[in-house]
Amino acid sequence: MKLFTWRMQNRQCGVVAAIVTVGALLMCVHLLGELRKLGSAVAQLQDEHKLKSRSFVHSLKSLGHHPIERHLSAAKDQVELTGHGDDEMVVIYNRVPKTGSTSFAGIAYDLCKVNHFNVIHVNTSKNAHVMSLSDQMKFVRNVTEWIEKKPVIYHGHTAFLDFSRFGVSTVPIYVNLIRDPLERLVSYYYFVRYGDDFRPNLRRRKAGNTETLDECVEKGGSDCDPEHLWLQIPFFCGQDAMCWEPGNKWALEMAKENVLRHYLLVGVTEELGDFVAVLEAVLPRFFRGAVKLFQEGTKSHLRRTSHKVPPKPETLATIQDSKIWKMENEFYQFVRKQFRFVKSQTFQQVKGQFIEKSNRFHYEKIRPR
Repeated sequence: MKLFTWRMQNRQCGVVAAIVTVGALLMCVHLLGELRKLGSAVAQLQDEHKLKSRSFVHSLKSLGHHPIERHLSAAKDQVELTGHGDDEMVVIYNRVPKTGSTSFAGIAYDLCKVNHFNVIHVNTSKNAHVMSLSDQMKFVRNVTEWIEKKPVIYHGHTAFLDFSRFGVSTVPIYVNLIRDPLERLVSYYYFVRYGDDFRPNLRRRKAGNTETLDECVEKGGSDCDPEHLWLQIPFFCGQDAMCWEPGNKWALEMAKENVLRHYLLVGVTEELGDFVAVLEAVLPRFFRGAVKLFQEGTKSHLRRTSHKVPPKPETLATIQDSKIWKMENEFYQFVRKQFRFVKSQTFQQVKGQFIEKSNRFHYEKIRPR
């Protein structure tokens, strides 16, 4: 009887051992399968990373400045954007007249289908640069709540608008261009008389008036009054009344503050190509391919005033002696210095060419593991 009991117990132990062995084998097979899947996923992610970070170079024709090449190199510490925040982006380009704005807006329109975003022109009545308070509120709500059109670039000749004043949780990204104030004045003076090559058959409001800028300044005409220089400062100052008072010192300081606090990037027309290059590096969701388009396309030469007479030195001296020109020039120099600083942080010079810098930060010591 004892022998029979021992044999039964031994047989039961053997069955249990066999079950445990089979279970362990099945678990190993399952774990091996999962490891293979994980390995495939890691390999796929590495391939995608290599594809995204593969080096490429775009040469760039820069207007009146050093050419920039865009170069992204693969690096161990490359930081990739995560999530879907890019698809919620709103960019506002409150374009200043006669600063190359049509050329730059044209680049956005050419890229919108390729990069899958929308472009919307904000057309204000009678080209008014300031909105009523009720229109400001409507505009803010439209921009933040029109989800179907995101990601989107809005552009129009409107003064800066601080979205944080209107109780919205997200604010848009502002970008802009400004131009040497004297060059902008000369361009606008002849533009309203002779038009441009973009719409050559459109009759401008001063058509037929052949008076040169030199003649206007000599006789003290209203069309060349230094007050016409007062435009770039108020565009960046905003919608407040004092922004639009020519020569207002507070407006100048507010414009500078807004450039630093609210604008992602402000470039200068004279370095339009460099502006495009920095935007492609910073906002690839919108501007991927912009450098190549700028170089190979016709947008950098899209719109030119049909007829301009270079002003005489005495004309320039008279304009530059005005308080308003000095303030507008101070603002221009401030913006140009800031833009060149941003550009120097984005690109490095290698053998006479500007190459985009790799990331200079990475994440580590992430806890809990």
